[in-house]
Amino acid sequence: MTLATSPIEVPWPRSEPSALTPGDEQAQLRDAVRGLLAKHSGIAQVRASSTDPLGYSASLWNRLADDMSVASLAVPENRGGLGYGMVELGIILEECGRSIAPEPVYSSAALGVHALLAATEPGLDDLLAASLTGSIVVAVSALTPESDALVAQRGTDGWTVSGTAQHVIGGAEAHLVVVSADCSDGRRLFAVHSDDRISSRNLRTIDPTRRQADLTVDDASATALSSPDTTDRICSSLVELGTLALASENTGIADALLEMTVDYVKNRQQFGRPIGSFQAVKHRLADALLALERARSASRYAAAVYDENPSDASLAIAVAGAVCTDAAVLVASEAVQLHGGIGFTWEHPAQSFYRRAMGNEALQGDSRKHRNRIADLIGV
Repeated sequence: MTLATSPIEVPWPRSEPSALTPGDEQAQLRDAVRGLLAKHSGIAQVRASSTDPLGYSASLWNRLADDMSVASLAVPENRGGLGYGMVELGIILEECGRSIAPEPVYSSAALGVHALLAATEPGLDDLLAASLTGSIVVAVSALTPESDALVAQRGTDGWTVSGTAQHVIGGAEAHLVVVSADCSDGRRLFAVHSDDRISSRNLRTIDPTRRQADLTVDDASATALSSPDTTDRICSSLVELGTLALASENTGIADALLEMTVDYVKNRQQFGRPIGSFQAVKHRLADALLALERARSASRYAAAVYDENPSDASLAIAVAGAVCTDAAVLVASEAVQLHGGIGFTWEHPAQSFYRRAMGNEALQGDSRKHRNRIADLIGV
């Protein structure tokens, strides 16, 4: 048997992304966001905000939207944004991961805004403009076909949608929800306003700082975002964007947990010396550092490639999804264990970070899922 010798077309990046090395502007953005979150998003504030009716701090969200322009940062200037990209938004997502901020940066600024940006149907300028200012929060439920069981009908006054949407991040608190629904001519994406025709039920999840809800929609008016022939493409791009966004957040989670753990083992005394001086502890911290550095490289590289050419970034995003998921889970587990008995208590911050890491893994899939995606992309 003769094997084919023609090379497989692999979606490698075609050039070295110019945005891979952060410059002064990116460093200043990171310092500004870190300072803001350090002041307004400590662990006590995060836990208090997660019990708020909104599930997050409205005042901090307004600061992020107004002062940091999180919703418009990665939007082209000709669409009303600031013209930056996922490199800059990734910096903000990393810092949100470092503080496990419950504000809807991932769900609205990363996914919701870009769902509206990707729309192929007209009549969305007002919705997009409001989402860019942060005055409306957008939730997305259309990442997988299984998440939505909705039907849309077109009447004389426009579209209406009925059915259920499950496990929608921030769905109960969002002003606008992007869903997919079956129509007579295929499946479309719709933007549905939260009103009295949508009832919600918040779910009990492993991570109370990132709420999910099941939504029941009863003949609610909706705005079409896509045609049947563009729906799958838009959903696929949103899935990749969500993977990239969570990769950045997971990098921030691992960073914060490693820093927290190193500080602890420097000061915790056992047998008259810091436990960080024990070789076994050093080795575990070294493994955690390597995982963090791999995650940092993978997520930032994927963001840089995405900004240069989104269609060329699939492989880099899949790698980032696998590497950053593993890093967050590993460092979270080590942080809990190396803090000893206190690390297993709810009172310690490590528990909240651990829950966010586990919740993120459930949202976009574990590293095995991303590695399967890598195998599909390279044809093995």
